[in-house]
Amino acid sequence: MANISRRKFIQMAGAGGLLAGFPYAASWGSQPKARVVIVGGGTGGAIAARYVKALDPSIDVTIVEANPRYTTCFMSNWVLAEMRDLDSLTHGYENVIARGINVIIDPATTIDTEGQKVLTQGGQSIPYDRVIVAPGIDFQWDAIEGYDAAAAEIVPHAWKAGPQTELLQNQIRAMDDGGVVAIVAPPNPFRCPPGPYERAALIAYYLRRHKPKSKIVIYDAKDAFSKQGLFQAGWARHYPGMIEWVGGFAGGKIERVDVAARTLYSEFDDFEADVLNIIPPQTAGRVAINSGLTDASGWCPVDFRDLQSTLARNVHVIGDAMVSSALPKSGYIAASTAKVAAVAVVDHLNGREPGTPAFFNTCYSLLTPQHSISVSGVYEAGTNAEGQPAILPVGNSVAVSPAGADDSFQAREARYAASWYDNLVDQGFG
Repeated sequence: MANISRRKFIQMAGAGGLLAGFPYAASWGSQPKARVVIVGGGTGGAIAARYVKALDPSIDVTIVEANPRYTTCFMSNWVLAEMRDLDSLTHGYENVIARGINVIIDPATTIDTEGQKVLTQGGQSIPYDRVIVAPGIDFQWDAIEGYDAAAAEIVPHAWKAGPQTELLQNQIRAMDDGGVVAIVAPPNPFRCPPGPYERAALIAYYLRRHKPKSKIVIYDAKDAFSKQGLFQAGWARHYPGMIEWVGGFAGGKIERVDVAARTLYSEFDDFEADVLNIIPPQTAGRVAINSGLTDASGWCPVDFRDLQSTLARNVHVIGDAMVSSALPKSGYIAASTAKVAAVAVVDHLNGREPGTPAFFNTCYSLLTPQHSISVSGVYEAGTNAEGQPAILPVGNSVAVSPAGADDSFQAREARYAASWYDNLVDQGFG
């Protein structure tokens, strides 16, 4: 592909219509029926199901999902800023079912990749010809001493939206003015958005209005992070002296936590806080691990041409769970990989070789309700410098918001962020 400008990318990524930009905009007509099962009914899974059914209505499509309603984790930082409530981020499957897609509410526990069946907690065995696995993330609970699933009920991660978001919000609301909120940022790669750096800004937005003497400290094992200059400039502008970032070089890697004492321990020091938000290192969702779809990295290796697992036949993995090479683990990439996998699955089932895909990403991060920054890019399958298959940026397509943009530009990006959300969830649940 030729170099794609930032403006052209946004036009392509924001194009309306279910099948915009795809070569097979009409169904192929009557074909022998095949069974496609989608494991995980989040944004990626719902979009994959919709595209498979739209591309070939003769295919029997079934989503297997644990929960009757899905709450997006992206935009959940807005809840902490009192900009949205959780209900506005929660979506049902009524429109999905209305398209002729089956929805089974029963957690998938294992994928029998030899027998080609999805096994559920409720004892169901669901056969498939192709399966698209969209399990999201799980956590490495042993990565920080003293922090596990039980501790997360006291010290929230809020990296899966719902009760965890409410727990963190209630603790911030209950904190005295002058208190300290400590955020432990995860190492790369991690699901984003939400992002810990946007989270700091939007918590600060709440604190500035209600508890202006308070402070936020981000402890980070990394020595740098995405859009760092834009974030730090925004923090200094909107919340002077309120947000501090402690990188790995300065002792930001947290090795142990005392939940009862709300104390963090690094190699060099210990830190107390009134509210702790610990975001652990992440892996692919548990069903992918249980099914033998992950490698030593904890993520699912795939053939980047059609997102088919390199460890199991007739299995495609999308979104956060896949080994993503240059792709971020973002909501927009979940949607983009869902479309690529859907087209590939329908091609395979109709005896065609899938074409070479492109992947699109755009992410918005709010600093205030009127100030957003963004990153966008176009990616394609290729070969890296070591000669290994990889996903690589296309030309100069990867770009971030310009430094020093004026207020109108920043406010416009904030409006784009809201419409970005609406467009994304509408593709799956609308």
